[in-house]
Amino acid sequence: MARISPLMLAPPLLFAALAGMFVWGMGRDNPRELPSALIGQQAPALVVTALADLPPLSSDVLTDGTVKLVNFWASWCAPCRIEHPIITQLTAEGIPVYGVNYKDDPAAALKFLSELGNPYAAIGADLTGRDTAVNWGVYGVPETFVIDGQGKVLYRFAGALTPNVVEARIRRHFAAN
Repeated sequence: MARISPLMLAPPLLFAALAGMFVWGMGRDNPRELPSALIGQQAPALVVTALADLPPLSSDVLTDGTVKLVNFWASWCAPCRIEHPIITQLTAEGIPVYGVNYKDDPAAALKFLSELGNPYAAIGADLTGRDTAVNWGVYGVPETFVIDGQGKVLYRFAGALTPNVVEARIRRHFAAN
């Protein structure tokens, strides 16, 4: 009978260990909970340009007395397309949502909104990603911030909003105010 070398068992065991780690990581409750130095702080200014003739976004909306969402998105972002119906539903429920179009071609952004609808109360474009996104700590899209009526950041979520995220993490900020 042939003996199996212990080295022959190393690759399948290593693969099984890595697969187990990946499965564990995907099943965590808070995969998108990233720390943000902005929580509890005044939201940075919105230094954005207008996107065609859509209602322009300005920093004034951050301190208008109502809790709101600021959503960073782009037409080239697949998760942004996935979360778009959720953003649209939140708007339909009366939650003010403001959009910041991130590192995008304006024509592509307008096509995206034409195809899927425009759920944003106002939109600004951060064409380079350096004017607003850097100050907000955005490292990719989509990212959504909950801002209170005085302009303070209450919560940040990196990634596509899902019904579970909205129910567990977003709605509580609107219910409290």
